[in-house]
Amino acid sequence: MTATESESKQPPEAELQFDIGATDDSLERMTQLFARLGDTYRVFAPGRKSYSYVIHHPDDVKRVLVSNHRNYTKGAGLDRVKILLGKGLMTSEGDLWRSQRYMMQPYFHRRVVTGFAQTLEAVNEQFTERWDGFAACGEPLNITDEMSELTLEIVLRSIFGRDLPELAASFALVTKDQARNLQFAFKFRSLTKLVAAVIARRRANHEEHFDFVGMLMTARDKESGEPMSERMLIDEIMTLVVAGHETTASGLNWTWYLISQYPEVESRLHAEIDAAPVMTAPSLEQMESLVYTRQVIDEALRLYPPGWLLSRRTIEADVLGGYAIAAGTDVLLPLYLLHRHPRYWKDPDIFWPERFAPEHEAERPRFAYMPFAAGPRHCIGETLALYEMLMHLYKMARRYRLVYAEDNKPLELEAQINLRTRNPLYMRLERR
Repeated sequence: MTATESESKQPPEAELQFDIGATDDSLERMTQLFARLGDTYRVFAPGRKSYSYVIHHPDDVKRVLVSNHRNYTKGAGLDRVKILLGKGLMTSEGDLWRSQRYMMQPYFHRRVVTGFAQTLEAVNEQFTERWDGFAACGEPLNITDEMSELTLEIVLRSIFGRDLPELAASFALVTKDQARNLQFAFKFRSLTKLVAAVIARRRANHEEHFDFVGMLMTARDKESGEPMSERMLIDEIMTLVVAGHETTASGLNWTWYLISQYPEVESRLHAEIDAAPVMTAPSLEQMESLVYTRQVIDEALRLYPPGWLLSRRTIEADVLGGYAIAAGTDVLLPLYLLHRHPRYWKDPDIFWPERFAPEHEAERPRFAYMPFAAGPRHCIGETLALYEMLMHLYKMARRYRLVYAEDNKPLELEAQINLRTRNPLYMRLERR
């Protein structure tokens, strides 16, 4: 199709106007629109006074995130995230983002991630003691809150190391305050004073720590050789707290729920973990040997990707799905629907981990699945998040069977910044 042809052709348009991606019913509406309008459509967003384009085809997704990524910046919703996180990796753009990414990337290498094995072991062991009590009395466990507290403990220990005891009580608001509004942002940003004090003390005492604060303090720009500014260092630390906690917690919450709903999956998962050697603090490589366990996680992230909607904005005009997209236009990529696209997934609503076995990889395009996004801006913490999830299942599924305690209560989705269950999930623990 020529540029002239594409300019004269408009994509299907939703009948109703709404601020897509910013309303409580966005996911429900987008699911209906995708079924009716197909891979590419547009919606007029009154709040932005412009059209938002929604794309679902893997080729267009690849163009936006990879092959033509330099033509796209972060899109709608970024202002709200900036209030919370400042100019960390999630919100920065251009040269600033490239410099920060370059400085931080080495600290998420597989070798470094494996260095946190003892941290993952200690936190899971701490929760084992608590779970034993619930198993003994038969009282249902709020697995949603447990996953939130577990992943926050892991991320805070990996960031602050030995300095965590003086910060833990203050950062508890991340799990206790579930709202992600301006009030939460104000309280969360007030914690930057505590982080600044930790950094100042470490500099004054020339302390060495194996944690992300210590590593980021030693990071240097590849061009100038300069360290991060104080403001950037703090913004990146605060970004790691939020990004490293909420997505992993959501992923584990969904994983436990799905395992409880599919007995054949649960049985095969237990069999693989039971057959694995007993290891105190297994390495990343050892956890990756749990092939079926990884498939279970991949399938949970396919059905319920925590970051369910990506937002980008064109810098210059582009063509997506055969339609001309003007400069300065918001383009939305709903991963929740991409991961359930009936053209690329057989029985897309069914939890079937085996679809991620090597013999099935050729059945779908590469960009039909990407729970951690893709391209230069893919999630920097992907390896650590998967390590956390694998280690948690290895430790806990060896010891417990989790039984969903509310089989008659319909499951509701809450699709805001992350895809969560609207209400906490309760599980009964059975010792194995």
